[in-house]
Amino acid sequence: MASIAVVPGSFDPITYGHLDIITRAAKVFDEIYISVLNNSSKRPLFTVEERMELIKQVTKDIPNVKVDTFHGLLVEYAASVNANAIVRGLRAVSDFEYEMQITSMNRLLDKGIETFFIMTNNQYSFLSSSIVKEVAQYHGEISELVPIEVEKALNSKFPK
Repeated sequence: MASIAVVPGSFDPITYGHLDIITRAAKVFDEIYISVLNNSSKRPLFTVEERMELIKQVTKDIPNVKVDTFHGLLVEYAASVNANAIVRGLRAVSDFEYEMQITSMNRLLDKGIETFFIMTNNQYSFLSSSIVKEVAQYHGEISELVPIEVEKALNSKFPK
């Protein structure tokens, strides 16, 4: 049986921190579904389609990655793609409490899907999509935070 994992998130936009987690998870699991959350309660900068396209561009060299979208319960989506794992990235201890609550609820909903936490590389421990968007909005340097494709997309959203 293949090991299939879902890496969920809003990815608005995808950063080097996300890519660190995805790349490392892709070495452990046979297939990885990067699943873009369509969260109606948030006001994203990029549409779901734009986010998916950016992810496809920056993961094109990782052969076992698929890009998808979902709404609703994560465990239901994971079951629909035959995933037996969810991979979540942790930046700091402060992320753990929230992630533990989500993991506990997911486990209650579907005991057959395990959650794995991967600590991000220390160089990305401060990095979030929100910080990247804020820096980009004020035309700050973001080339060390996101791939060039994402930098160009952000620059198009915040022209000088």
